[in-house]
Amino acid sequence: MKINAIAFDADDTLWDNQSAFVAVEQRYTEILAPWGTEDEVSNALFAVETANMPNLGFGAKAFSISLVENAVRFSKGEIPAAAIGEITELGKSLLALPATPLPEVDETLAALSAAGLRLAVFTKGELLDQENKLRRSGLGHYFNHVKVVSDKTSQEVQTLCNELGIVPAELLMVGNSFKSDVIPAIHAGAWAAHIPYRHIWKLERTQEFDNPRILRLTHFGQLTEML
Repeated sequence: MKINAIAFDADDTLWDNQSAFVAVEQRYTEILAPWGTEDEVSNALFAVETANMPNLGFGAKAFSISLVENAVRFSKGEIPAAAIGEITELGKSLLALPATPLPEVDETLAALSAAGLRLAVFTKGELLDQENKLRRSGLGHYFNHVKVVSDKTSQEVQTLCNELGIVPAELLMVGNSFKSDVIPAIHAGAWAAHIPYRHIWKLERTQEFDNPRILRLTHFGQLTEML
């Protein structure tokens, strides 16, 4: 294992993100309660999100559009304008998340940077939203490179390696999603460190597997112990 660069996922790896989406969806199901149960509303919303993914991608803005679209569709157009207004504000609230670093993140990044490792942010989502969260987190000075993509694939991992001037075997990808962080890295020939988070979006759930290049960690600080 000869690691020259470490790429970090952002949401739910460096800072909490999914908890806010869960809270918004909880309030959303309450607004739509006159037209269906919590499970019915959530399942309908997920179907709309999934259908919109090819055109809207990931992130708070895409989620907000899906919230409004599903509300109108699920209520058969009966939902009042005031409720649509509240739903819009719920979606916009996700664009102002504090992005407070999770435990051990700041000190671990400082230690890894001091050790001479090149650090990068490699995340998917909407560019401006992700850039703003990185700025609000106060972690930006640790990173030599920031790459925001519409989706994480093995080809995007290879492109990241090209931009860093390394081969995939010299890269360690760190993230909370086995589907988006681990699998593309392994398929590209890189290493991956999986640090599960307490919340996982439905679309990120997948069958896990073992591989000699997959490191399973329970907390962020283990990165310094490992490297």
